[in-house]
Amino acid sequence: MPTVAPLDLEGHCVAAVFLNDVPHFALADGAIHRLDNGQKTVQANDGLLAAFHDAANDRLITGGEDGKVFAVKAGGEVGELASAGKKWVTSVAAGPQGAIAYASGKTAFVRFADGKIKEFAHPRSVEGLAFSPKGMRFAVARYNGATLHFPAAEGKPVELEWAGAHTGITFSPDGAFLITTMQENALHGWKLADGKHMRMSGYPGKVKSLSWSVKGKWLASSGAPAAIVWPFASKDGPMGKAPLELGTRGNTMVTCVACHPSQDVVAIGYEDGMVIAARFADAKEVLLRRPGKGAVTSMMWDKEERRIVFGSASGDCGVIDITA
Repeated sequence: MPTVAPLDLEGHCVAAVFLNDVPHFALADGAIHRLDNGQKTVQANDGLLAAFHDAANDRLITGGEDGKVFAVKAGGEVGELASAGKKWVTSVAAGPQGAIAYASGKTAFVRFADGKIKEFAHPRSVEGLAFSPKGMRFAVARYNGATLHFPAAEGKPVELEWAGAHTGITFSPDGAFLITTMQENALHGWKLADGKHMRMSGYPGKVKSLSWSVKGKWLASSGAPAAIVWPFASKDGPMGKAPLELGTRGNTMVTCVACHPSQDVVAIGYEDGMVIAARFADAKEVLLRRPGKGAVTSMMWDKEERRIVFGSASGDCGVIDITA
């Protein structure tokens, strides 16, 4: 049975990540707690609204109610990257070559590694941001679709239209697909080569968590009493294909998913705090954590693939060691 090292914190955990292999927990009040030979705390934003794990630079990018964007590194180093004045920063993302993006109201900003900042205005509020894994382009989730920008070049953005409110966004690891979460209980996708649409619906709840499997062959999602895992191995992605349903529980919704770094396995967190791991090939399940307090809001695997850090809506956080 895996062992759990619990950490009881006060408040909603926005992000639970490993930085330099040290578990870090970013809470909604802007405090960043870490388990580093005891519990230590630093303060980032005054009111944290968004956090993004910048894997390439081993840091956490945060945005908040104070209109500031910070980079948090292992060991408690907090540096301010940008400020939007008195406006809330509601979404952040990290991209190639040290660039980051952040959103405030109807404007998205890209800050390059040299500190230069470029603004991108939109007719409606910017809800989600993502950088393509290939080349310097980034996407904005907005009302009635998504917009693709090329911040390093001059030129018109590409508009991808689909009616409804799009709340979050992600590129597939090969850059071929763009997927949004929606205000309705659905995902929407575009195949970028030809603009073909993919509508992934049938969820009983809103999808708030997405995770790509290794090499991007699968996309795991929350929003149902099982992890809904869509196939993306073929050139048309999940068009006309049924998803896998892993870790089905009749009465409890999946709230968080985190795919394994090298195997076709997903960690699944539920609204009652339970965490299991499930294998794509045969749906075999392993219980990793019994139910606790609060819905699981964030999870991440460590580089050695033996620990999972998790956070919850009630501050009931911790680290699962699956080798114990």
